[in-house]
Amino acid sequence: MSIQISSLTPGVLVETRAARVSTQPAPGRLSLRARKPALPALGAALGLTLPECIGQRAAGDGTEAICLGPDEWTILTSADLVAGLMAASAGVDQPHSLVDISGREVTLRIDGPRAAELLSLGCPRDIDGIAVGEGRRTVFDGATVVLWRDADNSFRMDIWNSFAPHLAQLLDIGARELAAESA
Repeated sequence: MSIQISSLTPGVLVETRAARVSTQPAPGRLSLRARKPALPALGAALGLTLPECIGQRAAGDGTEAICLGPDEWTILTSADLVAGLMAASAGVDQPHSLVDISGREVTLRIDGPRAAELLSLGCPRDIDGIAVGEGRRTVFDGATVVLWRDADNSFRMDIWNSFAPHLAQLLDIGARELAAESA
């Protein structure tokens, strides 16, 4: 597994009446590239059915996948399962690439009654257009992120380590400003 290098440690970064932003513990994270004929065998090796529509997610056996492109997925799992998933997929007799990117990103959780509004402060995408249980690759203040919508007012945002402190600071300011508006 790759080494975590983020300057953000797990815990709450800001909590207001509008939203709470917290850094999540680092999961095992894999990047999968494959074409359609390989999907059934790869899904079996990973313990889930890989979603085929961009933005769709799937979960099974402690592993979660999101389809980010026509031949691209991010796979989340516990850190101790990464080596086993890599070994299982190595036996798939179809061209594919599965790479451990666990140390590349940080995950922020954004929850609260104004979480979607907070995200709209830095994201040009229509946040309400992302259905619960789906996700999208998008940008937040110019940085590429993956946004997972877990509930109406609960999101996860995967951010490259180098952008994480900046985006965390923007979310902190935004949460405080939104809370001040409703005071």
